[in-house]
Amino acid sequence: MIRLARPEDARALAAVYAPCVTGTAVTFELQPPDAAEMAARLARTLPAHPWLVIERAGEVAGYAYAGAFAQRPCYRWSVATSIYLHRAHWGQGLGRRLYTALLQVLAAQGFRSAYAGITLPHPASEGLHRALGFEPVGTYREAGHKLGRWHDVAWVQRALQPGAPREQAAPPEPLPAPPVVARLAPGWDVGQGADDDDKEGAPHGA
Repeated sequence: MIRLARPEDARALAAVYAPCVTGTAVTFELQPPDAAEMAARLARTLPAHPWLVIERAGEVAGYAYAGAFAQRPCYRWSVATSIYLHRAHWGQGLGRRLYTALLQVLAAQGFRSAYAGITLPHPASEGLHRALGFEPVGTYREAGHKLGRWHDVAWVQRALQPGAPREQAAPPEPLPAPPVVARLAPGWDVGQGADDDDKEGAPHGA
């Protein structure tokens, strides 16, 4: 089941994210946020941007969300995306389903472009983004130091409104996420399936 995240999910969200902070460089945070901080981040994200969770057997198996790509007002149609799965659910196709749902919501909201940062090397995340239509736009060399080494961060982009004209006098403002999720959620298929390209998430801004 894929649904909108709720405040009571905060502890489960923190549990999914913590191993990524302490044991990997997929995110450049150093201290895992606790449940209170995850609840605060969720509150800051919604309703402007979506935060989705995917459940297996009633438990949160992973989450994906979007946030502002940059703060200046002309960027408000662009988003940065992230996805994280609990290690127990790697390789089951959940990442692709969850990310696909997130991109559907963003497109229906009216956002124009989605961006993701990937700490290199990360073949699984690179493969997932490539499979979902993201294209490389550049690499920041030695952008961050973690776990005893310097890491490059690749940025990829996906058009959310392909074919839309560049010239547009007054683009409509993006819609809030919750009603869009409510409209799309009944059509999301979250059946099991193998997919080796969904093992971890792409950190938002690393």
